[in-house]
Amino acid sequence: MPPQPTDSDLSSDDGYDSESLKSSKPEPRKDGPVTWMSLPRKDQLLILFISRVVDFLQVASLQAFVFYQLKHLNRNLTDAEISTQAGWLQGAFTGAQVLTAMLWGKAADATWGGRKKVLFIGLFGTAISCMGYGFATSFSWLIFWRMFGGAINGTVGIIRTMVAEITVEKKYQSRAFLILPISFNVAGLLGPLMGGFLADPATHLPGIFGPDAIFGFDWIQEYPYALPSLINAFFLATAGWTVFFALEETSPSRRGKFDIGLHLAGRFKNFLLRRQGTEGYSKLQMNESWDSTESSLESVEEKSPVVVSQVKRRSSRKLPFHRLFTKNVIFTLVTEAFYDFHLGAFQNLWTLFLSTPRSLPEQNNARRLPFVFTGGLGMPAATVGFATSILGVLGMLLQVFLYPPVQARLGTLRGFQIFLALFPLAYFIAPYLAVLPSSSPAPEPASGILIWIGIVLVLLFQVTGRTITLPASIILLNNCSPHPTVLGTIHGLGQSVSAGFRTVGPIVGGWWYGSGLEIGMVGASWWGIAGMSALGCAAATCIYEGSGHEIILDEEEQEMLAMKMEELRK
Repeated sequence: MPPQPTDSDLSSDDGYDSESLKSSKPEPRKDGPVTWMSLPRKDQLLILFISRVVDFLQVASLQAFVFYQLKHLNRNLTDAEISTQAGWLQGAFTGAQVLTAMLWGKAADATWGGRKKVLFIGLFGTAISCMGYGFATSFSWLIFWRMFGGAINGTVGIIRTMVAEITVEKKYQSRAFLILPISFNVAGLLGPLMGGFLADPATHLPGIFGPDAIFGFDWIQEYPYALPSLINAFFLATAGWTVFFALEETSPSRRGKFDIGLHLAGRFKNFLLRRQGTEGYSKLQMNESWDSTESSLESVEEKSPVVVSQVKRRSSRKLPFHRLFTKNVIFTLVTEAFYDFHLGAFQNLWTLFLSTPRSLPEQNNARRLPFVFTGGLGMPAATVGFATSILGVLGMLLQVFLYPPVQARLGTLRGFQIFLALFPLAYFIAPYLAVLPSSSPAPEPASGILIWIGIVLVLLFQVTGRTITLPASIILLNNCSPHPTVLGTIHGLGQSVSAGFRTVGPIVGGWWYGSGLEIGMVGASWWGIAGMSALGCAAATCIYEGSGHEIILDEEEQEMLAMKMEELRK
């Protein structure tokens, strides 16, 4: 087959890049090991990495203070009621994504849409939702703003699709897709620390937000949990503008069309170069007519007929939607459903468990080990943020030092199937942190060396499993796509499934947790999600790693036959 155009082939500072045509020839094949420096288009991958970091940062920071925020809005709520509300609140964001992720995926594949446009809308829309969330005064308004943010946020599937289209060769996938879980871990480290530190800043930062301080006091008193949300909105908006001015479109149906963001960025760069008096610089004379794709394609057809014909052919054929659901696609989505259920439930249960008051001596009298015991660790928001940030620290270390050798030795599918088994173990032992000896008596927060060793041990199992399986799950979803023309739709469908079960997970997990507290068995919810993760292990045995192009359309068969005939004539 002729070489596929890359995302740099048809874009530029002026919205279109003639220089990139010089690099449309395939690069010499490098047989050495793939490194970070050997990845293609590192500038574009960096933008996608930043976008994913700030996108998950707003989720991770919320987890550190949600228990105390709900308590602030209604001080009459019991711990069990707060647990249920927290589950609904965290599920609202992903629940709305269930309804819209598939639509965003279709918009990203459409000629009138594109990957970049959907990503830009998602980042700015989520920024608006963060501002609204910060100033919400009731549980209903919190739910509304989280649902609004989820409905407009189709970023996860789009970023995955763009990474796949930037790194076409399979040898780059294990390294390139690693930027997604690394971004998850970076946000998992910074988000809880930021949320725990900036929540109720009049208490934690009295010199800046206390009475008669620099930024005032009254609004912070009225909205003590607004500051983390405002910071998140700023980060999201900044990432959105970076996407607008610097990210190149990767969709085959949109590649080569005029891009106002790249055009303005190019104009600004040229202005700065002229101001600096750069010698030997002359602007390329390009066709300024961008009224249609055809005009822009015709302007370069002489230089790159292969690229142009490839773009034209690609836009004329697409796999019908009803042929998308192959057996491997179905089992991959089922496995992802179990996977995202327990990951979503864990994120909610972990912060609830750390925040829940410890059991009092009179409650301990009813304790019947190994299963009948209750209470959490009673940690304040700042300590919850620190304990949760351990997820990010461990994740980044393991991602850098553990994932590459494991992936190289076991491969994507086998590594995924083996390391899924760590999740049931982590969830089963997690509630026993409540019965470990503490250096402080109840109801004071649990503390001491044994408590922190237990926390690190639980997180080590959970994060090790996630480190190997998260990038593998993305690669398996990407490669189960039966045809390249539905790649955006596959990732949109995957995000819908992921969002759906990350919605159900926190809600069901929160309900199980509240019910367990009421009956004096705090471990019930943990053992429930351990069972769900075990079912995911079983489902994973039914999938295989696809090629991303298992269905050959009639037009493609005819083209392949014509090419073979041409080769025979030569």
